[in-house]
Amino acid sequence: MPHTDPDLLAQARAQWRWRGADRPPFADIPAPGQVSVWDFPRPPELVRDAREIVVCWGALEVARTRAAWAVRETAHPPTFYLPLADVDRSLLRAAGGGSFCEWKGPARYWDLVDGARCLAKVAWSYPQPLAGAEPLAECIAFYAHDFDCTVGGERATPQPGGFYGGWITPDLAGPFKGEAGSGGW
Repeated sequence: MPHTDPDLLAQARAQWRWRGADRPPFADIPAPGQVSVWDFPRPPELVRDAREIVVCWGALEVARTRAAWAVRETAHPPTFYLPLADVDRSLLRAAGGGSFCEWKGPARYWDLVDGARCLAKVAWSYPQPLAGAEPLAECIAFYAHDFDCTVGGERATPQPGGFYGGWITPDLAGPFKGEAGSGGW
């Protein structure tokens, strides 16, 4: 696979100026009880999150876990990867296409299907992750746009933009990648 060429990976990874070592002058000051997404590292860290995470599609529970991996990367709200064992797999259908992350590797996309209802490409996984992202191999992440998602009982909102999959919770200070003007972050 050409994306795993070490030189191409090094080039992709070198483009990022902000790496969590310092906050840019435009970063929001965290309020008490908040953390700044600008303190998250790049390359991203994988942190086990024991808070209960629930994903609902209307009245239908799609997933519930206390064993998610939170991928925390500079300027991004965490993306939660839920163990497939804690997801209603009968709702998942492989979708076409994919993408590549310079930190996690090749992504596979998923639709959710319940009878005649279908949400296209609302989840993704890394079945063969790059070194450092191995815990994600048996997990799946969901875009929060079409779901009711909670983290520790708090409602999560989707990260801005159509591509990124982070979930914004009240304990985070931004601004967040995906907002207007954030292309160079």
